[in-house]
Amino acid sequence: MMSTHPEHDPSIHTADGPADPVDPAEPASATHYSLSRAVNARKSEYTRPHRIRIKIGTWNVADCPGTDKDLASWFIEGDGLEPKFNTDLAKLSLSEDSIEADGKSTAHQTSGAPEGEQTPPDVADAPDEPTEESGSDTGDPAIRDVGGDKIGLYVLGLQEIVDLNIVQRSLYSDPGAVAKWQEALESALPRDYILVACQQLVGLLLLIYASPEVAATISNESTVSIGTGILGYMGNKGAVVSRLLLGGTTRLVFSNSHLASGHDQASLVRRCWDYNKIITQTTFTPISQSGVMEEEGDKIGDEDFSFFFGDLNFRLDGLPGSDIRHLLTLHARGEYDVNNTQSSPQLGEESVFVLHENDNETTDGTSTPGMVSREASFDRNESESDESSEDLPDPDDFVPDPHDDPASLQATLDSLLPHDQLRLAMKNKKAFHEGWREGPITFLPTYKYDVGTVGLFDSSEKKRAPSWCDRILYRTRRDIEKYTKNHQDQVDAKNRDDDMRKRGIEEAAEDESVLFDYDPTTDSSKDNQATGDTVYDYDEYDDEEETVDQATTQDSPIDEISLDLYTSHQRIMSSDHKPLVAIFTMKYDAIVPELKAKVHAEVARELDRAENEGRPSITIVVDGGDPTNTDRGATADGSGSIDFGHVGFMRRESRSLTIANTGRVRADLDFLEKPSHEDGDSRKPEWLGVKFIHSLNEYNEKDGDTFNRGISLEPGETVNAVIEVEICDLKQLQGLNETPTQLEDVLVLRVADGRDHFISIRAAWRPSCFGRSLEELIRIPKGGISALIKERPNTGSIPYSLDVQSSSPPELFKLIEAIESLTERVIADENMIEDIQIPREKVGWPFDREMRQTSEDGDYATLRGVIIEALENDQPILEALTADVPALKRLEIASESLLLFLKSMPDGIISAPLWARIEQTLPDIASTKTQAEVEDVKTSVLDILSTAPYYNISFVFLTAMLARVGGELLPLNKDEREAVNTRKPGSLGKRSLSFRRNAGSTVDEGAIQRRLAWERRVAEIFSSAICRTVAPANAKEKKTVEDKMRSVVEVFMRRDGP
Repeated sequence: MMSTHPEHDPSIHTADGPADPVDPAEPASATHYSLSRAVNARKSEYTRPHRIRIKIGTWNVADCPGTDKDLASWFIEGDGLEPKFNTDLAKLSLSEDSIEADGKSTAHQTSGAPEGEQTPPDVADAPDEPTEESGSDTGDPAIRDVGGDKIGLYVLGLQEIVDLNIVQRSLYSDPGAVAKWQEALESALPRDYILVACQQLVGLLLLIYASPEVAATISNESTVSIGTGILGYMGNKGAVVSRLLLGGTTRLVFSNSHLASGHDQASLVRRCWDYNKIITQTTFTPISQSGVMEEEGDKIGDEDFSFFFGDLNFRLDGLPGSDIRHLLTLHARGEYDVNNTQSSPQLGEESVFVLHENDNETTDGTSTPGMVSREASFDRNESESDESSEDLPDPDDFVPDPHDDPASLQATLDSLLPHDQLRLAMKNKKAFHEGWREGPITFLPTYKYDVGTVGLFDSSEKKRAPSWCDRILYRTRRDIEKYTKNHQDQVDAKNRDDDMRKRGIEEAAEDESVLFDYDPTTDSSKDNQATGDTVYDYDEYDDEEETVDQATTQDSPIDEISLDLYTSHQRIMSSDHKPLVAIFTMKYDAIVPELKAKVHAEVARELDRAENEGRPSITIVVDGGDPTNTDRGATADGSGSIDFGHVGFMRRESRSLTIANTGRVRADLDFLEKPSHEDGDSRKPEWLGVKFIHSLNEYNEKDGDTFNRGISLEPGETVNAVIEVEICDLKQLQGLNETPTQLEDVLVLRVADGRDHFISIRAAWRPSCFGRSLEELIRIPKGGISALIKERPNTGSIPYSLDVQSSSPPELFKLIEAIESLTERVIADENMIEDIQIPREKVGWPFDREMRQTSEDGDYATLRGVIIEALENDQPILEALTADVPALKRLEIASESLLLFLKSMPDGIISAPLWARIEQTLPDIASTKTQAEVEDVKTSVLDILSTAPYYNISFVFLTAMLARVGGELLPLNKDEREAVNTRKPGSLGKRSLSFRRNAGSTVDEGAIQRRLAWERRVAEIFSSAICRTVAPANAKEKKTVEDKMRSVVEVFMRRDGP
């Protein structure tokens, strides 16, 4: 058998060269596994390594004017760097562009080095004049650079974009502030960058933009806000956290945070509390892929890469603020080293700097490149004759390593960092100890400066001590796993110690003999070497190898990340904080959809082929196409798949197959439910159905054999099978509307004692107005959801940022209008046509499904689909339903469509919060007796609903329609209406003697009872459709809640008219 390795895109390569050919025997031995597992086993064939650059910036703008005008200069253009105050920038020009371009060749830190070590680049490799093009070649053709050397993701976290000292602003968000910053960033970004996430929490703002190439690979964005401010939950402090799925495999989390301020210990404790609340209470929406949604949403800690940044407000402990300010001010002025008679170079003077490794580690386990200067005579372009030993510089000409020189800025920073509250909190396991890491701090504290100055620290009355309040931390899945393992080891060790103490000293002493019973020949280490000395592969130079952090992700084998830059923009002076940036280079494996589809088809064909030889064989023809050769194992179109195109809600699409027994023995056929779990449990796709039929004519007249029934074919016989696709499950409908996706599945046609046939099914979801919340529906523009999709093709959930177009869903109004008109038409037909009779004796008609007369008609489902399509296209229902359809049938279909529309709304018309208030305000609503009590109930309910005007209007529209329909179908005269109004809502079966029809009485007790029974049944139906609450587990309590809901609807169905 030839190799089934897919043809590769010339621009895409595997990490280790061409993949090995697929073993033909392997699919045959694995046929008892699901197709999805077989495809997953070949994951290396449809995933390719990608590399992306991520730039993260954080800035507390302190609500200072003009800060938005500085955003482009430092965050996009890279201006405002000050090498004089940052040893890591000493060899680079003042433009951050060179840093971005040279990130991979001159990165000052490889974030995965053991214990935080760094490997500085060779000085000779650094270009004299770094430019954006200097780092364009990655040197690794096996990795695809997503966006090349450009930044693939811009992540900006801002704090205090509004004045938090104003109480109103500290509690509510200001959309105008978001627009200002969004406009400032978009005007500076490269062309065609796409907004991925944008969310504000009072003064916090998180903005994420992606390049076009990167944006196409991002899905399942979920952004949440966690307030930790006033009372522990208000938004003046807290975090905005966003989760992205990159390349279908890698989960990224970005957290923009603003923790509690203050220098005292109580504030420090509160900062740790804020952090732990953010970490534990952040929950994202479940990830949805291929129409399947995960059962639970991710939490922080489930991601592959996480970045935590913002104004964390950690200060310096144990040092007088005046001393810190004085030391750093001397450095900023160049006056610290009194023994240095040479003048400090001024900003803008040209000088050359050399980076070299420092053997001493900083307090956080990281080492920092040192900075020394040299004269222009060290130009690498000098002739070889000038490179003789006599021209070499004297070692005494070099200044000491800044870490070793007490007069250097870096030495001062090193002396301050052990007092940093953040590092102490990590060390004491109070916060950020679960694997979080930070790049080396080689820059001045970012807080607090006088606005308008480069290096003048707080000169106000408070004279706040300089601190590194603004930070960017990160971690990988490997960091989390390492922390978890170490933590568990500590717990296990403590348990062993406790166990030893419980056993006592005497018993523990008996274990001392173990120390003297060691036999090297029985040692199981080093591959169970029974004799000879154990060989150790120790290499004293291993620790010096350059490494990057490798993280094993949930959906891809190995991902890597390195930190290229971590610095502040000292020259940005419009706020009392200095902006902070970090640039990361991340490598990850991403799914290539075209390759996955090809592998999927190949696996299906291989499984088909391996199971077929020497067994009963069949031929399948799809929709009258050419017959499929059973030896090739593909359907008629040659691709092994059937594409249904766009599929809408409750609109069934079907394709027919002709199956012929082309073998010599009887073939027993059956469509199987595909195993979906490792334990072998099966499932039936909610949107996919199949059945055998004997002829197409029979299919048009009645149902054929269902999914779970097989059929036998003698040699030469044929049978038809119909594959149907229909989205009718409301939960699936809501999930597809929220995240539009491709519907994919595989049908397995089992031939007993023969090989299986696999038919790939694909369909594209057509977004619907059904299954959307009321807040979304009122924002659908004229032309319906179809027009909105044309305008916004990638629309999932309709954003609340769109303008409100109507006070009530237009679809609801159209359905109500149609039902009222059709009710009048049915009554008119009954009066004019003898054969037409309204089934008034059927309680709840036309809304009770069990009472409908036309639901079994063959075109009933088709006409229901016509109504749904009319609503999606913003067309009148009565125009869509032609006049040749009887009015009674149209009324029943419109009634069912209305109930389906209401039930599909996630929040209903009386949402869960509104119902909770109604239940609390009117606990005895089900026992309402008098007409006065009924009016009081109406007033109270309307008062509560008025707090949500759009819900209130929809509720009034709906109940008014029900009252009118009841009055027209079961009319009462004036005396009978007065009699009804004196009765308790919901009372049935008790006929009052005073209302029996006498010779001269105009009250018909039977008519009253029919009307009351109809109102009660209709109220039961609609209360469950429009009310949302958590149903109690206890049956009695559940019945009580249902009675209350019914009573709310029923009281509004009483009116004075007929």
